Amino acid sequence: MKIKTILAMSCAFVLVACQQASTTQAPERGQQAERIANASSPFMGERQLFWGDTHLHTRNSTDAYEDGNNNADLETAYRFARGFPVIHPRSGERITMDRPLDFLVVADHAEMLGVLPRLAGGDPALLATQGGKELYDLQRQHPLGAYRATMKLGPNAPVNQIIKDLNAPEIRRTLWAEQVDAAERHNRPGVFTALIGWEWSSTPNGVNQHRVVFTPANGEVAKQFLPLSNYDTMRPEDLWKYLRETRARTGADFVAIPHNSNLSQGQMFNLANTEGNPLDAAYARERMEWERVVEVTQYKGTSETHPALSKTDEFAGFEIRETMFGTEPVKILDGSYARKGLLAGLEAQARTGVNPFAFGLIGSSDSHSGFSAQAESEFYGKSGADHFPPERAADKMGPMNAWKASAGGIAAVWADRNDRQSIYEAFRRREVYGTSGPRIALRFFGGFHFRAAEGEARNLAQLGYRKGVPMGGELLRSRSAQAPRFLIQAVKDPLGANLDRVQVIKGWRDAQGKLREKIFNVAWSGRRQMASDGSLPPVGNSVDVRTARYSNDIGDLELVTVWSDPEFSPDLPAFYYVRVLQIPTPRHHLFDALALGLDPSKIDQPLTIQERAWSSPIWYRP
Repeated sequence: MKIKTILAMSCAFVLVACQQASTTQAPERGQQAERIANASSPFMGERQLFWGDTHLHTRNSTDAYEDGNNNADLETAYRFARGFPVIHPRSGERITMDRPLDFLVVADHAEMLGVLPRLAGGDPALLATQGGKELYDLQRQHPLGAYRATMKLGPNAPVNQIIKDLNAPEIRRTLWAEQVDAAERHNRPGVFTALIGWEWSSTPNGVNQHRVVFTPANGEVAKQFLPLSNYDTMRPEDLWKYLRETRARTGADFVAIPHNSNLSQGQMFNLANTEGNPLDAAYARERMEWERVVEVTQYKGTSETHPALSKTDEFAGFEIRETMFGTEPVKILDGSYARKGLLAGLEAQARTGVNPFAFGLIGSSDSHSGFSAQAESEFYGKSGADHFPPERAADKMGPMNAWKASAGGIAAVWADRNDRQSIYEAFRRREVYGTSGPRIALRFFGGFHFRAAEGEARNLAQLGYRKGVPMGGELLRSRSAQAPRFLIQAVKDPLGANLDRVQVIKGWRDAQGKLREKIFNVAWSGRRQMASDGSLPPVGNSVDVRTARYSNDIGDLELVTVWSDPEFSPDLPAFYYVRVLQIPTPRHHLFDALALGLDPSKIDQPLTIQERAWSSPIWYRP
């Protein structure tokens, strides 16, 4: 049935005109508009949908500064995220985010936080130290050498004079206060939330173990501690101990978010601790106290899964990164990818009684340019050194070149209000999700009493909260041992592409103790018919690679369903999460190639991309 409609949506939505095809009978136009608007409206439903980035770097990060971001300071980063026009520090052009963010964590690296720009400005406190003088001279002679002198890549690596002097508490306290004060200046409860945070950049022997840490505390409390760095420890267990002790001393709560598990060489979701001992219940409880959420996608690739690990998943090969920070190849191991990590959590729970990997999923940028930019058509590069298309085409940044990076990663949060405490609480209960950039509104509820007709209800969210649990929640075995039912609603980004399909990814531990996964197509656009093996024909592709344009004459505005697992066993633990795919759209490097007069087909990158969203899981526990 063809539907042609103009939907007027309040607040989070703009005027959208689309022609749609649907496999099911559509509701009346007014009812559909109301229900879609309720998906993310800030005054409808039980909670509000807020968009943010928990992983943005400014020039105060040493690697960002060394890579060419000498000018995008804290003020520039916050103002851009809040929707104000700013001047790009390299091009001098006025740039503006297409839509402001609702919240932001400036997560500059704790290691040498703010030192390089201060040194370049001749800061007397830094130059009064021997290490400061050494780094100043290095910076003037060889910027890359200066950056390398600030790195500590091994747990037992010696501490040089630069690190010894410039990591002194009195120096760090001043530079940390600068970060805190900037967040305080830009925090506007109810309008824009600036969360105070940093990145703990543990990279033992080149293996990524990084965590972004943020707190809902205010500036007065945040100034009572100094951010932990990899100069202090490389062990995640020590990070958690630091967070616990700091909370006991100051009252500050924290969230620690692992990122780029795809570059961890199997260590991020390993079933052994740092010493190589099997995980026990105490380890699992401590990890889950702090690491409630994992970053599933960002500029350095997607960490959901890998085609070699999920061979029956036709969409597993999304923005896969094949090299480490340099040219060393990534090892394709279970412990590097979130889906396998979720499965490993079921294994650990069977053995210890506690799941150490019961994490939710978000996206964020890890931009080192100072700009949180997710749109494919407005990607400013990962760092300050590859802002201009000719630089990206010349592969100036090698393995970190922008054409090899993903233009995306954004965090979506269902929270009661747009303030520090409410957003923190949403992360704690895992009622969050991530997308590769588009602002796809996604609701996901699990329960035992949803009816099929409730997918068309005007008060869908209210029913979800009343009769089930939202994403991030847990379901316990019902008295009748019936299968849970899942209420799912996905709505397209009002400024973006239509939706292709909704999938449910299930992971479980079977009766023989084997870890298994399966993808279910549960809702889709058009008149496609599901094959006997559960697969669907492709949605099609409207991208014109000669112009980098596409049309929304395929796909749907909204996909909604009530779905029940046809292979459910009440005795087996499982998790379920939702993946929503858009129709194909142009990838960011295609815009560059056409602007430069290059033949896109000769570039070793896919010309189109199927952007997507990933919900946090819902767990079933027998």
